[in-house]
Order: sequence, then C-alpha cells, then structure tokens
Amino acid sequence: MVQFHAVIRLDGPDGPTDRPSDWAAVPVLQDAIRETAASVSVPIPDDGSSFVGRWGSQLDVDPIYVSTTLESVADQRVASYIAKYATKGAESAGTVDRRIRDIRYVSRLEVTEHARRMIYTCFILDRKPEFRLLPLRQWAHILGYRGHFSTKSRYYSTALGAVRQARADHQAEASRQRRGLPDLDTRQTVTAGEWRYVGSGHRDGEHFWAELARQQISTARRIAREQKHSESAG
Repeated sequence: MVQFHAVIRLDGPDGPTDRPSDWAAVPVLQDAIRETAASVSVPIPDDGSSFVGRWGSQLDVDPIYVSTTLESVADQRVASYIAKYATKGAESAGTVDRRIRDIRYVSRLEVTEHARRMIYTCFILDRKPEFRLLPLRQWAHILGYRGHFSTKSRYYSTALGAVRQARADHQAEASRQRRGLPDLDTRQTVTAGEWRYVGSGHRDGEHFWAELARQQISTARRIAREQKHSESAG
C-alpha cells in the first residue's frame, strides 16, 4: 500500500506569473485528477501469476487558495502539512538514517519488525533482473525510496540550492545586524566549515588548578574515612 500526497499548481502557459486559461478552472483539474487516478494501473508479475496495482478509493482532492477566506483548505495549514513531511527523516518511519552495506547487518538493526521486513525485501528484489534499474539495495535503509519530497520544474520554480543560499544569506545578515558588524561590502566574513584537531590535555596553568582540585578532593575523602573509622571504633 502506497500513500501519496501531492500539491499540483495550476499556472499559465508562460510560467507561474501567468494567469491560467479560462478553461483551466479548479473543477476541471479536480475531475482530471480523479479520472487519472481511476484509470491508471500497473501489472505486477508474481511467481507466474500477475496482479494489478491500482489507486484505491481513498482519494481526497481539495483546492488551495492564497486567501483563507474562500471555502478551501487554508494555505497556512497546507504549508504546515507539507513542512511536516519535508522535514521527516528515515528514522521517523522506524528505520535507520545510514546506508546498509550488507544484508547480514539487517538482523542486528534496532528497527521495527515491519521496517526490517521491508529492508529485507529491498535486498531480495534488488537481485531480480526485472528490478535491475531500481537501486533498491542502495536505498534499502530508507525502504527503497530514493526520491525527494518535492518534484518541480526549474522553469516554474527554483533550485533547492538557491533556496538554501538565500536562507543562509538572510541568517548571516540578521546575525551581523544583531552583533553590530559592518556590511559585507566593508568587511570580509570568513566561515569555518570544518573541525581541526588542536590538542588534548591541560594547557598553560590548567594543570596546576587540576592538581590542586585533586588534592582537595583526596584530602576531603581521607578526612571522611578517618571520621567514619573513629565513629565505628567508638
């Protein structure tokens, strides 16, 4: 069973800023989605016999408008709903967040039994020639799904890298304003993107204070032992 969520935009022929044609109304799109879901089928062979995979009857199509006053799903609610699925990790589904190199490791994973069976299934199906184009073994740790939560065209949208860069620039600008730092035009900002080993142990006068603390603790323990011994002897 596959549960699928999708947000379909109804843009004009020249892009997202273009108004859709008059015939491209919301009811037309709703009917097209329902008819398509009812007509799509995929034959799946299984040990000599075959069965057909189809979309089920649980199909819910709701319009989304920018204005929350219309009789539709509020845009804020939809944004929160999508954000929930966009930020979910593999571990939230009862599996692991790292790749599994060998099928022998599957029995040792701290996962649910349902997830374990699905991981085993990915390894088994990966050996079948009819599934050779699907990297199921490579993505077995996320139950065979290697796609992204967002499918879009760059002509109608933007790249995720550009979105991340815009967010990073915004955070950097906000941080500079909070700290009272000058703009990038007058000062270069250096970002350290890696950790470097500096050393271990005490430095400078830290050894003296550590030794002093050790002596104080040792003295306090010795006094406590002596007091306990004198009380038991008395």
